[in-house]
Amino acid sequence: MHNARVDSPHGFVGQSPQIRSIRRQIEKIGTSLSPVLLLGESGTGKEVVARSLHNANPRGAFIPIDCGSLVGPLMESELFGHVRGAFTGATENKRGLIELANQGTAFFDEIGDLPLDMQVKLLRLLQEREYRPVGSLHRQKVEIRVIAATHRDLAREVERGTFRQDLFYRLNVIALRMPPLRERREDIPQLVERFLSRFGTYSVSPEVMDALMHYTWPGNVRELQNCVDRMAAMNPGPELHIEDLPSAVQTAVLHSATPGLAALANALEPRRIVPLDELERRAIIDCLEYTHGDRGMSASLLGIGRTTLYRKLKAYNLDIEARDRCHLQPGS
Repeated sequence: MHNARVDSPHGFVGQSPQIRSIRRQIEKIGTSLSPVLLLGESGTGKEVVARSLHNANPRGAFIPIDCGSLVGPLMESELFGHVRGAFTGATENKRGLIELANQGTAFFDEIGDLPLDMQVKLLRLLQEREYRPVGSLHRQKVEIRVIAATHRDLAREVERGTFRQDLFYRLNVIALRMPPLRERREDIPQLVERFLSRFGTYSVSPEVMDALMHYTWPGNVRELQNCVDRMAAMNPGPELHIEDLPSAVQTAVLHSATPGLAALANALEPRRIVPLDELERRAIIDCLEYTHGDRGMSASLLGIGRTTLYRKLKAYNLDIEARDRCHLQPGS
């Protein structure tokens, strides 16, 4: 296996031009307190960049805020806290995430999922550097660095009316775009070595590395790490072989028109060559297993829409009972 140096500044792995450029930008803006907007597909490492920016000027705590989970009537309390008696069940004062981030960094992950009413309150926080806990008559001053991340095209969301233009301008002071893994494939050997280093003396065969280098990785670095973790969990080592790859990657190898990958298909033992519908079924099961039943992420990794995934789940008699676990019906 490629013997790449796995240690790198800012927690990044890779020497591609894109990653070197991001490292340089972090060094330039790391000590600034200006808002930063991180753009890129899911799984490209936006939180790694956010933590690196915080660590470049480590004041206070780094508080990640999942905007997709801020739903329901208690979302304002989660962000800004509340005072005792503010609503039914508020039996004591509660500190919000913004207060926890005071003097530090608030990382708004998937800012594009933040509801419009909460966008107004975040804008006020950025403009006035103060907030009011739910049920309180007093505003509290706060000094935080705001870093936001999204996989959405926020300019288009502004046009659609789902994201406030004034908030977009406030956040878009410094923008960094994370490249998808398919655009920096030269970093894959180093990434694989980093992920395998957590399991001891593992390595991958040349055929496996060729397959990993040519796969499109719709889930980006996160999907690659899940793939490596699964392979190491299924094989005691020390070398991982092409039959250890998840079905989704094997299917891509078998279906590829690339001559090099077509040759790799011959490395699969005859017993591994199964009907296409069975390969598809296995690929769906594999995705659901290592996404813990997350249908949205599974559909993305498989390169299909949610509706198509639901249809195939029904066709293959697979029943996903919950987001956090995968249950296969008896006889499946």
